[in-house]
Amino acid sequence: MSTIQGRLTAVDMLRGIAILGTLGTNIWLFTSPHGPVSGLAEGGTVHAVLLYLCNGKFLGLLTVLFGVGLELQYRSARRDGRRWPGWYLWRSALLLAEGAAHYVLIFEFDVLMSYAVTAVLVSFLVSRSTRVIRTWMITLGGLHVLSMGLITAYLVSAGDFTISAGGTTLYSAGSWPDQVANRLHNLFAFRLEAVFILPMSTVLFLAGVLLLRAGVFQDTAVGARLRTRLVVVGLGVAAPLNLLTSLAGGGWFFADRYLLPPLVALGLLGLVTSVLLRLRAEPGVLRRGLTSVGRCALSCYVFQNLVASVLCYGWGLGLAAKLDAFRPWWVPLAWAGIGALFMSLATWWLRRFGRGPLEAAWNWAYRAPQRQLVG
Repeated sequence: MSTIQGRLTAVDMLRGIAILGTLGTNIWLFTSPHGPVSGLAEGGTVHAVLLYLCNGKFLGLLTVLFGVGLELQYRSARRDGRRWPGWYLWRSALLLAEGAAHYVLIFEFDVLMSYAVTAVLVSFLVSRSTRVIRTWMITLGGLHVLSMGLITAYLVSAGDFTISAGGTTLYSAGSWPDQVANRLHNLFAFRLEAVFILPMSTVLFLAGVLLLRAGVFQDTAVGARLRTRLVVVGLGVAAPLNLLTSLAGGGWFFADRYLLPPLVALGLLGLVTSVLLRLRAEPGVLRRGLTSVGRCALSCYVFQNLVASVLCYGWGLGLAAKLDAFRPWWVPLAWAGIGALFMSLATWWLRRFGRGPLEAAWNWAYRAPQRQLVG
């Protein structure tokens, strides 16, 4: 496997893992009979351990990979002599529009809108020196760690932090238009996390930029050493600490979701890339499926949330209410079923088309104004 092939395959596969991993967190929100917010309010050791496996980690991994993608776009623009950020800002505007539609029509906790805003900021930083980029990372990273630390210290000292499960029947019995109206009515509350994670997202975007430049995806001695360090810090140190915060109670919620998981995500990036670069056999069903999901990341992210909505909400099959007595055991099965479905669909689709359906529409919208200018 060449360095370029290995890098691109690793990025696609990691992106596929991240997309299905975010569903591993979101599935707890979809399958709660009282809606997404109440999905965060559940207790119990089993629920805590299962949620620990994915909570915040794959969101962090996906964010780093967005930074990798931004760096690849920057390199492409420089190679072709195009002005930067130039049309990349139009890409970000389209992502913002896509995220807004996803939020209003499907899911309260969309992350695409936050990524679009972060991408604009980082697009102006990516052309700066490594020193400038690191300064931004240290500043925003320090702000993020300080705020998470202060919030956690307050919650722990004040007593256990809990989120009210509420008693709404909007998701078990309400209609789809009712849910859309609820998202519009509670726009500020539901979009607060997207604003809250902007410093963290910026740091992780920039981490993706610097990791790609440092050769983390290359099959070299330098790349191997870098990946080893990521694994040691992320999986050897942060992951055990993250397990403790998952079991420590609600007062550790912010550290458990926003502080340690990004470090675990970097460890996963190092581990998966190292394993993939050592594989010489032809890809099997699992590798092909994950890589296909990564190549159709936008489509899979949006449509897997749509499928989960149809399965779980009252205007669909209503499984969240019907199978509530079997929580938490049926929830991982739902995730596995949806994940297998989208690995199969993405593989099937890419045998016939070059891009995922939303990627193709998005690429058309991105190219259309450029063609008009040229014409």
